[in-house]
Amino acid sequence: MAKADHGEPLDLDADGRTVTITSPDKVMFPERGETKADLARYYLAVGGPLMRTVRDRPTLLQRFPNGVTGKSFFQKRIPDSAPDWLRTTTVSTPNGTESRAIVMADLAHVLWAANQGCLGFHPWPHRADDPGRTDELRIDLDPSPGVTFEMVREAAAVARDLLEAEGLRPLPKTSGNRGLHLYARVAPGWDSIDVRQAAVAVAREMEHRRPDLVTAAWWKEERGPRVFVDFNQNAPHKTVFGAWCVRSRVGAQVSTPFGWDELATIAPDELTIATVPDRVEAGGDPWAGIDDGAASIEPLLERFRSDLAAGVPDAPWPPVYPKMPDEAPRVAPSRAKRD
Repeated sequence: MAKADHGEPLDLDADGRTVTITSPDKVMFPERGETKADLARYYLAVGGPLMRTVRDRPTLLQRFPNGVTGKSFFQKRIPDSAPDWLRTTTVSTPNGTESRAIVMADLAHVLWAANQGCLGFHPWPHRADDPGRTDELRIDLDPSPGVTFEMVREAAAVARDLLEAEGLRPLPKTSGNRGLHLYARVAPGWDSIDVRQAAVAVAREMEHRRPDLVTAAWWKEERGPRVFVDFNQNAPHKTVFGAWCVRSRVGAQVSTPFGWDELATIAPDELTIATVPDRVEAGGDPWAGIDDGAASIEPLLERFRSDLAAGVPDAPWPPVYPKMPDEAPRVAPSRAKRD
């Protein structure tokens, strides 16, 4: 079988380096036929806002060598064949397995990853040179079956009001699919355990305020048609899909930051590599001040500690983690009842 012709290699300049895009005409997104070259040019177009969110962060890559309809795999280990200028760092999984991950030092690193067919960037919530300090609280609003996007919008407003009242500055983005994410920069002094505890406190308080709309239940059988606040996305070594990054969907949807004044009108499916650059050019970066708003999570940690003192255990952790201190039994309620 003859090898498909995907065009001559394309050289693109980024941050003083020339990055070669091989097979630039390979279609990555079939809905409108966007290619690997289109993907790379998209990242160039949003380079400033993108680097504000990923710069110097270790990043997990999800690769789709043959486009979104082909097979994919997560690549945490950067191969030895990578260029010598590529910055990397050592990261570990919950069981202690170490690997060499890319650090998004500049836009050339982003283009190198895009050339590998990477359609999912998952940055760690810390900088590579300070892994003990988690500097982002990430609130993942995950719609359970039966939840509408209007309900997710409502949940985002509940989270915003709560976080702002506790002194934090939450910034919203689409997930690129059906949910929304809120990011809040955290001042120095806390690690991933602390930030996860703060997220548990947020989830519980949101459920307390709107039990009809929001759930903090880890077990799916308990959630019902409510928005789940996935606190465990803040557990050590966990990552969230990056801002300004392109999802593995046929329409090339982007996980797009937006302003709170757009909450009622934002339409995630319309935010693609074909439309987002024009949004940025016309309206700028809604997260431009993200590094100016770092704040303490101590008020949220006080809520978490108050629950422990009242006999409420820590929420369950994902199954890949060892049993953690103060954790509730890690077993689904229906199974516990049978046992």
